[in-house]
Amino acid sequence: MAFGEKILEYKDDILKTLSKLIAIESVSAYGSEKPQQALEFMLDTAKEMGLDTESFDNLAGHIQYGTGEKLCGVLTHLDVVPAGSGWSVEPFELTRKNGRLYGRGIADDKGSAVVALYCLKALKDNGIEANSTVRLILGTNEETGMTDVEHYFSKMPVPDVSFTPDSDYGICNCEKGILQFSLIGKNNSSVIAGARAGCAVNAVPDRAEFTLAKSTNCDFTEEYLNLENNTLISAGVASHAMEPHKGFNSVTNAIKKLKEIYNDNLGDVPEFINSCIGIATNGELLGIACSDEQSGELTINVGVLDIDEDNATVRIDIRYPVTADYNEIVEKIKKSAKEYSLEFKEDSHLKPLNVPEDSGVIPTLKKAYKEITGSLPELYSTGGGTYARSLGNRGVAFGPVFPDDYSNMHKADESLNEEKFFLHAQICLEAIYRMFTE
Repeated sequence: MAFGEKILEYKDDILKTLSKLIAIESVSAYGSEKPQQALEFMLDTAKEMGLDTESFDNLAGHIQYGTGEKLCGVLTHLDVVPAGSGWSVEPFELTRKNGRLYGRGIADDKGSAVVALYCLKALKDNGIEANSTVRLILGTNEETGMTDVEHYFSKMPVPDVSFTPDSDYGICNCEKGILQFSLIGKNNSSVIAGARAGCAVNAVPDRAEFTLAKSTNCDFTEEYLNLENNTLISAGVASHAMEPHKGFNSVTNAIKKLKEIYNDNLGDVPEFINSCIGIATNGELLGIACSDEQSGELTINVGVLDIDEDNATVRIDIRYPVTADYNEIVEKIKKSAKEYSLEFKEDSHLKPLNVPEDSGVIPTLKKAYKEITGSLPELYSTGGGTYARSLGNRGVAFGPVFPDDYSNMHKADESLNEEKFFLHAQICLEAIYRMFTE
């Protein structure tokens, strides 16, 4: 029997702990209180298991087993994106339905955090000893900038080998660079009196509401509702910002529609959105479209729009290929923004990750995956951002979503197949066991 199979002994306890964790509405975009509460819950649960814990100013913490020289890491985050709309179940409750587990964070990343906790408990309960230390490192603002792990690693060493179960299977050895920025200007529109859309820059907004300064008798399509001739509500389809083409952006499509209707000045921010981004998701209108063999093409997402009587701000997310020139991309954005009298403000920048095949922890993860599934995992790249990029090429993203499953990550009805979830749990324990003992 593979050691990883021992995690199934904790199946009921995993679900009970996960239910409590998902019930904590730890949306980092809404502040730090709830994410800190989630961290405290995990650390307290680990203490009850007899594991060593430490908190680092409530931003991050770790749970530790072993005291050996070699340092192994598993990195997960406890914050989540806002629930948004369109759920068929309560987003902050763990729901078992039709063979699936539902709840905000089940895939990203609370499910993996709880599994990893019980993996350390399994090592302890089975008396596994080695000249190693394994740390489950927990963060609280992965979704809003990753300053949590930056703070953690300012105080603690980077593990010798690590993985973060915060993506898909097989092994993600390339992550695109992520630039998130704001463009700020005045509301000088003769059409739009106000607008609100989006709650997270790293998600395609599924609803936008525009208060219009002018009325219209135009017939709107089913994607738009014109209420009392002064409000336009645009219904979109949410998606993760790493794959914006899979959603329908309520902001960019509404602005395109407004331009068609009025053919008048929409204001500097909306005009920039319409002319320099449009409804495309590859940055071609900004002149920044690019791609490479390792990681694919650049993506761009208009995530948050806020317009009031005086001011207008849009927040934008760009995922750029691992070989692209970051400075060149930024200069082109700034040049276009200046033409619309907009201030450019960088909110967050995460450099790309590009770990060579069969280096670092990758061989260990391959063996663990094969031991449980009988096949070798493929290497792939992603536009998603994980803690792996903070590890100096000593770690990669690995699981939990299988190619034949789906997660609805950052969307309504986030869920995982329950059987697949516990297959991931077996792989995770096998990987931790091998890192710890090899």
